[in-house]
Amino acid sequence: MANPDKSIDPRILQSAKEEFTAKPYEQVSIRDICGRAGVTTGAFYNRYKGKEELFDALVAPTLNLIEGFTGKTEAITYTRLEEDELRKMWELTPETQANIINMFYDNYDGFRLLLCHAFGTKYENFLHDFVTDVTERSYKFTQEAHRRGMASFVIDEEELHMLLTAYYSTMFEPVIHGLSREKALQHSEMVAKLFNWAAVLGF
Repeated sequence: MANPDKSIDPRILQSAKEEFTAKPYEQVSIRDICGRAGVTTGAFYNRYKGKEELFDALVAPTLNLIEGFTGKTEAITYTRLEEDELRKMWELTPETQANIINMFYDNYDGFRLLLCHAFGTKYENFLHDFVTDVTERSYKFTQEAHRRGMASFVIDEEELHMLLTAYYSTMFEPVIHGLSREKALQHSEMVAKLFNWAAVLGF
């Protein structure tokens, strides 16, 4: 029995990434992806049900990274809650900003797909869905901080969503505009001057 060609999967994924970033999603065809990858459509369908599943495979590592990042941030935030260091936790320091930008740029292709090339897929509202998740996590935290007497008020959840949308929109802008990592890091320092989260959240 012949050994399977292990080079096919990365070739398909690389070809798909190139096709999805070069054309609108609805114009990308399986035939073109296979042609660019130098594989048969039969080989493709042995691995993926279709274009949607292929796009899922391309963005899955980035989505998993985001889930891990937000989950880790949430855990650290609650640790700070125990340590009564809320104001420090929500300060946008250069280090905090750099960590976010470096996460984006270490996974640049995945974020570009989600932010710039997902129209027509289930991820076309990526920013809204991402911010909604962050808002839900953050709002629960602010409620708990207020319950413990550590926050002077609880921000309106809709207001929090709008402010987080503004924050992440401008943090994603360097990726959307194709700026270098260096320029993105400089931009993030300016963003930090715009947002005083400790004041917004009543810490």
